[in-house]
Amino acid sequence: MNFEALDNYILSKKGATFDYPFDDKVRVYRIDKKMFALASEDRPISVNLKCNPIYALELRSIYKGIIAGYHMNKKHWNTVTVEDNDVDEELAKELIDHSYELVYKSLTKKQREALG
Repeated sequence: MNFEALDNYILSKKGATFDYPFDDKVRVYRIDKKMFALASEDRPISVNLKCNPIYALELRSIYKGIIAGYHMNKKHWNTVTVEDNDVDEELAKELIDHSYELVYKSLTKKQREALG
């Protein structure tokens, strides 16, 4: 999965936006004001994604392309290398969906309604 495909898929999520709060390279994707993904165009392409803690450990034990979140809370975030690794595009999309849903569910009813 290249950066353009990754970026397009993440931004296809309802209410997803991005900004650059840390530097001009790391794109932070949000729903409302809550982060659900971080990525940059640096090679190899990887993305930090929120994850259920038990599922995160399971994924790390199965895939060499999934490690504890780089510069993130290791319990709740994974870094997923989506280029030249054992994580295929289908799994990457599932993990993006999982991250999005975790954050979406944490929004208030009013915030979810504002997203449409």
